[in-house]
Amino acid sequence: MNIQKISTPDAPAAIGPYSQGYIAGDFLFASGQCGFDPATGATVEGGIAAQAERAIQNLGAVLSAGGADFDRVVKTTCFLADIGDFAAFNAVYEKYFTSKPARSCVAVKALPRGVLCEVEAIACLA
Repeated sequence: MNIQKISTPDAPAAIGPYSQGYIAGDFLFASGQCGFDPATGATVEGGIAAQAERAIQNLGAVLSAGGADFDRVVKTTCFLADIGDFAAFNAVYEKYFTSKPARSCVAVKALPRGVLCEVEAIACLA
């Protein structure tokens, strides 16, 4: 099986011992993306909507670097620091994931560097 690491300057660099993503066979596995500005690494201002927008744009950059786009995504996992942000998060999410991939969305105790959301994805390349 062909396995290839994905790396792009259009998404924030990993802040730990992981990669932005991998292609394995016909699938692209994108690591969770948060609302970090790829140029500065700083968390974007503006609350959940702004962070969700940036996180999903970062995810889009990883997908693009691997030869995919949002329509190729078959599964997402979304992490929220506060489930009270569910509706505001969904308002942003639905603009990008118009194909409505399978999804899990959970509230977690905390996310890296105090961000409000994180989104990861699996895309089919075939």
